[in-house]
Amino acid sequence: MRTFYAAGALVWAASTAWTAWQAPGGRQMWVSALLLAIFTGLLFTAALWLQRLRVEAPAEPAHHAAPRRATRSRHAPA
Repeated sequence: MRTFYAAGALVWAASTAWTAWQAPGGRQMWVSALLLAIFTGLLFTAALWLQRLRVEAPAEPAHHAAPRRATRSRHAPA
């Protein structure tokens, strides 16, 4: 996902630079700048989320099974 967002941010950075050169202050430039901000925000959010996910992962797998105990015989008392 980060690769996709990084590629999107690069494409819209180039698009913003091109439209700012061709029509500074025009609607196309502002739309391109908005899309650049969106893709940059998504890239930042994905990177931060993946970093937190990696940090919170435990080193050892959790054991959720009940411990094994010797079972009592279920005979009726005599």
